[in-house]
Amino acid sequence: MSVPAIAVKNLIKKFGDSTVLQGIDLEIAQGQVSCLIGPSGSGKSTLLRCMAFLEEATRGTIAINGEVLGFSENADGMRERVPAAMNRTIRAQIGMVFQQFNLWPHMTALGNVSEALKMVHRLSRKQAEDLALAQLVKVGLEARAGHYPSQLSGGQQQRVAIARALALKPKIMLFDEPTSSLDPELTGEVLNVMRDLAAEGMTMVVVSHEIGFAATVGQQIIFLDHGKVLFTGAPQDVFKKPRNPRLEQFLDTYLDRGASMLL
Repeated sequence: MSVPAIAVKNLIKKFGDSTVLQGIDLEIAQGQVSCLIGPSGSGKSTLLRCMAFLEEATRGTIAINGEVLGFSENADGMRERVPAAMNRTIRAQIGMVFQQFNLWPHMTALGNVSEALKMVHRLSRKQAEDLALAQLVKVGLEARAGHYPSQLSGGQQQRVAIARALALKPKIMLFDEPTSSLDPELTGEVLNVMRDLAAEGMTMVVVSHEIGFAATVGQQIIFLDHGKVLFTGAPQDVFKKPRNPRLEQFLDTYLDRGASMLL
C-alpha cells in the first residue's frame, strides 16, 4: 500500500486550559479529496493549521508523505522537534488557501502569483512570470493578470490566491473555508476550480460548510464535533439514511440551501 499523503496520530491541541483537538487519528490517501465538516468551533480549522504546521500540536504526530512534520514522539510521549531544514522541506509540499485572500494590494494578480517564485525559488522575473501566468490560465484569470486586487471580485481574488499556492507546485492543497466570505455566484467560481484540481488528482483537504461540494466531490468525509472525529467514510456511507443523529442535527441547518437534495 502507498504511504498516506497525511497521517495524523493521537493529535491533541490545547490553547491554555481549553482542549480544541482531542486525540485525532486520521489518514488522507494520495490523490484523495477529504472534506472536514462540522459545526463552528469543532476544531476543523485548527486541525488544518496543524497539518500545515501553522499551529504546533500539544501532543501527537503528523506525517506528510511518510515524513514527520514539526515534532516526533516516542512511545513514552517524549517529543523532539524535527530539524528546521527538514521541516521547511516537508512544508514545501503543502499549499494552503485561507478564508481571507491575503493578496498584496500593491501588486497585480501576476505579481501576487510570481512574487513567491522569485523569493522562494529564486527564479528570474521572466521565469517567475511565465510560470505565474500559466497558473492564472489554470484558474481562468489570464485576462486579469494585470489587474490589482481592488479591481477584482472576491471570487477572482480567491482564484488568484489558489494560483499563488499552486505556483509553488505543492503535492497537497489545504483549503480553510475558501468560500466563506463569498456570495453564492462567486462561490461557484472557486468551487469549479477546486473541482478541476480534484479531477486532476490533487490531494486536497477542504474545510467547508459547502455540504453539496463535500457530498459530490469529496471522497472522504470527516465529521468533527467538539474536537473529536465522530465518524469518517465515503460520502455514500456518511450521508446515507438513517444518518447518525448528530450529523442529522448538523445537516438540518443546510436544508434551506438545497444541500439535502444532494444527500
